[in-house]
Amino acid sequence: MPDRIYNFSPGPATLPYEVLVQAAKDIVNFNDRGIGLIEMSHRSKEFIGVVDQCEALLRQLLSIPQNYKVLFLQGGASTQFAMVPMNLLGPGKTASYLNTGTWAKKAIKEAKYFGTVDVAYSSEDTNFDRVPSGADYTIPPGAEYLYFVSNNTIFGTQFQSMPETDKVLVCDMSSDILSRPIDVSRFGLIFAGAQKNMGPAGCTVVIIREDLLDRTLENIPTMFRYKTHADKGSMFNTPPCFAIYAMGLVLKWLHAMGGLPVIEKMNQDKGALLYQAIDGSSFYRGHARKDSRSLMNITFNLPTPELEAKFVKEATAQSLDGLKGHRSVGGCRASIYNAFPRAGVEKLVRFMEEFAKNNG
Repeated sequence: MPDRIYNFSPGPATLPYEVLVQAAKDIVNFNDRGIGLIEMSHRSKEFIGVVDQCEALLRQLLSIPQNYKVLFLQGGASTQFAMVPMNLLGPGKTASYLNTGTWAKKAIKEAKYFGTVDVAYSSEDTNFDRVPSGADYTIPPGAEYLYFVSNNTIFGTQFQSMPETDKVLVCDMSSDILSRPIDVSRFGLIFAGAQKNMGPAGCTVVIIREDLLDRTLENIPTMFRYKTHADKGSMFNTPPCFAIYAMGLVLKWLHAMGGLPVIEKMNQDKGALLYQAIDGSSFYRGHARKDSRSLMNITFNLPTPELEAKFVKEATAQSLDGLKGHRSVGGCRASIYNAFPRAGVEKLVRFMEEFAKNNG
């Protein structure tokens, strides 16, 4: 493998190197057919095969039950902030939301256009340093669904276990899907942008239980109805062809790695290595509470903003790229998604130890 930087960016994120190599070849000449993947008709037999294989791999990895539809959509996860209430809410109805960060807040804002929003929990008063347990909130009896974000990229928090509820459970799983096994049957709807753990930007996956497809009011525009895309196998309009193809390559890579139980152990190992470096030093301070820590996005601060800026600059010079924290938290953020190599975490830990010694 040629020299490459370690990309700690929160997204678009690191992809497996072999995926990049194969994609580069297929962009020019897909399966030696004399035509590039990005030139092919989305109605062609070859591309339909790409989509079918991608869905089959995703269903296998996540053990998706047969009564769920898998949709490959455009518009990013942010479009789902509106599509969810468009399809599942409505005038006079209420949905509960857990406000654990920026993306939850954006989803709450969009949902208010379509019905009543009950914010059952918020950690905004502590700058989103935690996620709740079930004892921390109460859901109104008439709520149509409970909405939450499983992993918060900006603040570095993550649900260690999924909420327990008899309501339809809706989850924005954009930044930790495929990082660990989950029980899909507990959810009514899961959505995720591809650009963290699944592939390049451009495709959003929606996994929806079939009975929910008929809840949508008649006045919702055609393109914003989940049933439209479910009925047409994600081919109602031209789908994000390259993003779906690349996602299929990443899913093949995940299968070859051993699936989600194996990748979860690898993620736990990488996360433990970095959190140990933070906890073992008085120079670094983690943002997230220990019981809410993310294995995907690890956020931490240094003693001063000046030292944080120096840290990021010197790290970048050593090919440790993308470590600047989000402006709402400051400090530093190391995003270590599935494809991020352990060697990069090891190099960052060595750099952290040296930087603390020289600047502590």
